[in-house]
Amino acid sequence: MRLHRNLTYAVIDSIRDVFNEGVYADKAVQKALKRDSRWGARDRKFVAETIYDIVRWKRLYAEIAEVKEPFTRPNLWRLFSVWCVLRGIPLPDWNQIEPTPSRRIKGRFDELSKIRKIKESIPDWLDEMGVAELGEKKWSKEITALNKQAEVILRVNSLKTTKEELQAALVEDGIETVMLPDHPDAIKLVERANVFRTDSFHKGWFEVQDASSQLVAAYLDVKPGMKVIDTCAGAGGKTLHLAALMENKGQIIAMDIYESKLKKLKIRAKRDGVHNITLRTIDSTKPIKKLHGKADRVLIDAPCSGIGVIRRNPDSKWKLQPEFIDNIRAVQQDILTRYSKMVKDGGKLVYATCSVLPSENQDQVQAFLKTNTDFKLISDKKVLSSESGYDGFYMALLEKKK
Repeated sequence: MRLHRNLTYAVIDSIRDVFNEGVYADKAVQKALKRDSRWGARDRKFVAETIYDIVRWKRLYAEIAEVKEPFTRPNLWRLFSVWCVLRGIPLPDWNQIEPTPSRRIKGRFDELSKIRKIKESIPDWLDEMGVAELGEKKWSKEITALNKQAEVILRVNSLKTTKEELQAALVEDGIETVMLPDHPDAIKLVERANVFRTDSFHKGWFEVQDASSQLVAAYLDVKPGMKVIDTCAGAGGKTLHLAALMENKGQIIAMDIYESKLKKLKIRAKRDGVHNITLRTIDSTKPIKKLHGKADRVLIDAPCSGIGVIRRNPDSKWKLQPEFIDNIRAVQQDILTRYSKMVKDGGKLVYATCSVLPSENQDQVQAFLKTNTDFKLISDKKVLSSESGYDGFYMALLEKKK
């Protein structure tokens, strides 16, 4: 593989923005890919994947290169050189690249790979928390899985097409996919590709959604004609899945504290041909109180640490703080207590997170059930990335007694 200056400069500028300026990795990648319209698919892939790779392994590479934050520009080049050496990419004779001791880098890699928190490139506190909650063996497997690059999974929009029809259409665009067992609406790309440029996307035939995330809406056990409330809808990935499962019949009330996210949902719903969704911003306690005892089904896709989706958000390892997790546990319990009041007698509720920590998941459900005896647990599902190959998730199905 031969390195090109303009592509490499884009990588260096982007990791500087992520590490030193606090820019989100996905935003840095988006900005980088707009630098030169002449770049082809291979160039764009190099830039995006290299940025994510160096972000993912920041601590390991920094330890090997013996550099500390905030990274100077020469230090950023040292991180890049470590990345090249560990991937067997020949280093060009550029002024920015210092003489690089390849044998020493590989030796340091072997040495540091014996220390989990450095090998997996995570903060000390996160490693300690993972061990405390999951145990040494399970956490080791899980954090290794969470450091693997996420695959591209699509959810077929059953309101408009079938898996077979979508697969055939994507082949016309040079994109090959395979079906996934136990995920009735999912297909997986064989190789990464920009699916947002396809006619199928613009026609609303699919949404990009991880296989684990696709389990949540189905877990709510919705039926056409029901009144369903998605309380933390965001941009609506699970809301749109609920609409498809309900065959566009009945009513879905999509709620969120951020109006900007609901506006994105409105655009997506129009593209997907969904017309049974009502949007409501939670700007006070009134929207919740008006719906007390009204819903057949309530989905609480609660705010969480996001540890289960580190694969697709590698910079979250560095932005996440233990204080945030302490605070979010209190928020989760508050939301579960308040939003559950919208479930009617005999109705059902799903509490879900994209975390693998029991303190955000089953512990929250058990604490809720102790003080809300009118609910009972029907079942719950713990999805570990190390076992599923997809994002880490948790979901619990509760029923309000008649």
